[in-house]
Amino acid sequence: MRLLIATDAWRPQINGVVRSLERIVEAGPHFGVTPQVLSPEGFRQIGLPSYPDIRIALATRRAVARRIAEFGPDHIHIATEGPIGWLTRAVCLVQKRAFTTSYHTRFPQYVAARWPIPESWSYRFLRRFHGPAAAVMVSTASVEDELRSHGFEKIVRWGRGVDLGVFHPRPASVLDLPRPIFLSVGRVAVEKNLEAFLSLRLPGSKVVVGDGPARADLQRAFPDVIFMGTREGEELAAIYASSDVFVFPSLTDTFGIVLLEAAASGLPVAAFPVQGPSDVFAGSEAAVLHEDLRHAAMTALRLPREAGLALAARNSWHGSAGQFYGHIRRVAKPALALQDGGSLENASPPRSVTAFASGRDVAAPGRAGLPA
Repeated sequence: MRLLIATDAWRPQINGVVRSLERIVEAGPHFGVTPQVLSPEGFRQIGLPSYPDIRIALATRRAVARRIAEFGPDHIHIATEGPIGWLTRAVCLVQKRAFTTSYHTRFPQYVAARWPIPESWSYRFLRRFHGPAAAVMVSTASVEDELRSHGFEKIVRWGRGVDLGVFHPRPASVLDLPRPIFLSVGRVAVEKNLEAFLSLRLPGSKVVVGDGPARADLQRAFPDVIFMGTREGEELAAIYASSDVFVFPSLTDTFGIVLLEAAASGLPVAAFPVQGPSDVFAGSEAAVLHEDLRHAAMTALRLPREAGLALAARNSWHGSAGQFYGHIRRVAKPALALQDGGSLENASPPRSVTAFASGRDVAAPGRAGLPA
């Protein structure tokens, strides 16, 4: 089975959407699927307003249709609501192709944090985008409930995971800083609400890993905070394991993969009691969720690290990919049965996983929608 994943967010961008899609692509052959990525690579690009480091594609429907035809997918999944997503959606509708979508960010709240746009307008935009999809994948129960309350249908669950081979406790610390060390990891942008963490009166040290358009301003405003820039892989994992509390101030994330990375590293979490943290840590003693973020951070120092390890062990990327491909198979099965004269099991065997566009894929945000 050939699966095309259309996304505006892709490498070298670093965020939860890209990490999730990378894991899905890597796991494809294990589920009998050959996935390829249709990203902004190969199209003219411009910087996203207010976020120029992120590039969005200036593509046409004809060009996107041509790339889809070159690959000849059995199914298309649209991951983001940006230009690539809208154009791919338009091609699917014209060609009467069934497609699935996913909802990664609380888009209305994200937009409201940057511009004076009513949430009702954003939800109308999202209903239009996701409405024709055969299934809309969301990460948690609370996101599902929220979208249903705004008129969304055909919602299915696709959870996230963590790589326990990379993120785990380590005996030695790589951070020579006064303790306790309070860590935050993620995009340094206004919608992440980082100032709520940086302005807290806390003992020890505050460390921020990540980059983004708000970094320069926040560094000037909070000179005592250690901004380490972007870190990945083993280097990032060692920073997690060297810290004492992970502070997650975001109010808009639908999940927050960094929460599982922190838990897998044995790091207790402090966060607001909102979507994302509330779903991830439901029934767990691995986090303190409180409207007073300082109270949550100080209380988290006393949490047992074993609780986070147990939580992370229940959330593998293999399980996440199994959910994703299960939904894809269910939607694609009727079309494949007609195509092959049989069932999905007759689909073509797995081939090597490649990027759809030749060369290095260029990232772009999945949050600047254009009408079809």
